[in-house]
Amino acid sequence: MKTAVTVEVPNDVFGLLDEDPVRFARDMYETAVVKWFDEGRISQGKAAELLGLSRGELFDLLGRHKVSPIQMTAEELAEELRSGRALGD
Repeated sequence: MKTAVTVEVPNDVFGLLDEDPVRFARDMYETAVVKWFDEGRISQGKAAELLGLSRGELFDLLGRHKVSPIQMTAEELAEELRSGRALGD
């Protein structure tokens, strides 16, 4: 099931960003999904699913947004490495 959401923006936004309304809407949605992922509100799998992307394509998108695909703190990663769990043990 899907729900349509209407967002009103000034018409000059499309010219400023050199985008048509359809591409603008897609960019807004992608940006929201990336933000939700970055905040830890959704997983990589859910983000990819919402956007209709493969994991690799999601990683590319995250890179363009300068968002790390790893959802853990430096301390959590260090602990994973110390315990060997991050290496698949």
